[in-house]
Amino acid sequence: MKLTAELVPSTAWFSSLYRLMSREAWNSIRDGIIRENGRKCQICRETDGTMNLHEMWEYDDANHVQKLEGFILLCRMCHHVKHIGLAGILADEGKLDYNEVIKHFCRVNNCSEKDFEKHVDRAFEIWRERSKHQWKQDFGNYKEFIKK
Repeated sequence: MKLTAELVPSTAWFSSLYRLMSREAWNSIRDGIIRENGRKCQICRETDGTMNLHEMWEYDDANHVQKLEGFILLCRMCHHVKHIGLAGILADEGKLDYNEVIKHFCRVNNCSEKDFEKHVDRAFEIWRERSKHQWKQDFGNYKEFIKK
């Protein structure tokens, strides 16, 4: 699948690099990705609207290490899929049409709503298991951006 849901373990919420670095540094990373790839979503290629910088994490489930691998530029809808848990909350608050998120996922992945449901169910399964543990963050090459 080109577009996947990613759920950060609840025990690692609010410890993203975004929260630990200056807005200027964040925008500098975003601007660099735009210079390299153009101002378009790196998954669906959308060019309209705001482009969001998204942290890409890898998980070592044996050692409970969450490692920042890099960043990707995403359109609004791809970003909602990546943060599907938050998308559900926003939909419940009337701030987002969840059906549009589902349609976007299905269009990008050329799949059915049933495929979407299976994918999201599996993502939440993984999230529940990972949320049982405390995670150590490894910011890799990006630790230099953390505010002192």
